[in-house]
Amino acid sequence: MLVGLSAALGAGLLWGLVFLTPLVLADYPGFMLAVGRYLAFGVLALGLAWFDRAALARLTRADWLEAAKLALIGNLLYYATLSSAIQFAGAPVPTLIIGTLPVVIAISANLLDRRRGGGEDSVPWLQLGMPLALILAGLLAVHSGGGQQAATEGRYALGLVFALIALACWTWYPIRNSRWLRARGPGLSRAWATAQGLATLPVALLAGAGYWIWNNLGAGAPAYDWPLGPQPIRFVLMSLLLGLAASWLGTLLWNKASHLLPAALVGQLIVFETLSALLYAFLWYGRWPTAGEAAGIGLLVVGVLGGVRVFRRRGRAGQG
Repeated sequence: MLVGLSAALGAGLLWGLVFLTPLVLADYPGFMLAVGRYLAFGVLALGLAWFDRAALARLTRADWLEAAKLALIGNLLYYATLSSAIQFAGAPVPTLIIGTLPVVIAISANLLDRRRGGGEDSVPWLQLGMPLALILAGLLAVHSGGGQQAATEGRYALGLVFALIALACWTWYPIRNSRWLRARGPGLSRAWATAQGLATLPVALLAGAGYWIWNNLGAGAPAYDWPLGPQPIRFVLMSLLLGLAASWLGTLLWNKASHLLPAALVGQLIVFETLSALLYAFLWYGRWPTAGEAAGIGLLVVGVLGGVRVFRRRGRAGQG
C-alpha cells in the first residue's frame, strides 16, 4: 500500500509539471510548447521501440493510423490548448477544469454504454447530482474568488474556451484508446504506448513545420523566433523534462500504482495531479490561494472523489 501510494503521488507530482511549464515559458505559444514536449517524447520512443520491436512489427496500417490520430488529438492538440488556457486565464481555473476529468470521462463512457445498449449497468443521474453540484460550485468559487490572472476579460474567456477544448480532447482520448486496446487483445499495452510515441514524432515535426510557415510567411513580422524561441536553453530543458518525466516516468509510476492498489482507490488518486499543479502554480505566483480559491479547490476535490466513488460502487455492483 505504501509503495503504491508513493508511486501515485510521484506520478501526480510529475504530471503537475505539465501545468507549470506554460507559466515558466509564458512568452512561448502554447502550440510550440506542445511541439517541444512531444518531439522530446517521440525521440525517447525511438529508443524504447527496440524493446518492443516484435510487437510493433505486428501492428497493421490501421493500427498506425489510429496511433497517429490519438497522438494528434490526445497529445498535441490537448497540450497546445491546455498551455494556451493557462497562459490566457491563469492556472487555477483551467487546472480545476481538467481536474474534473475522472468524472467527465466516466459520464461520457456511461452515455456511450447506454447508446450501445449497455444501459443496465449505467449510473442513475440522481446519484451523480451531489458530486456534479460540488464540482460546479467549486469551479464557480475559484472563478469568482481571485482565480482570474488574465490581463483582460477577453483573454480570460478565450482561456476558458481552450480549457474546455483540452477537456474534450482528453475525454475522447482514454475512451477511444481503451476501446482500441480491448479490441486488440491483451499484452499490447507497453508496445501501444511506444507506438503512440513513435506516431507523435512525425505529427510534432509536421506541426512545427506548419507553425513555421504560418509564423514566417504570414503578414507582418514573425511573432515567434522559430524554432527555439527567446529562451532556447530553458525551452529545450523543459521539453526534455516533460517528455521524460511527465510523458514516460509519470505514466510508469501510475501503472505501478495501478498494479499495487485497489481499483476503487486508484481512480481517486488522480487528484494528486490537480493538487500538484495548483501547488506549483501558487508557488510560481508567490502567493497563497484566496479564500474563494481554497473553498473552490476543496469543493471540487470532494466532488470528484464522490463522483469516482459512485462509478466504482456501480461497477462493483455490476460485477456482482
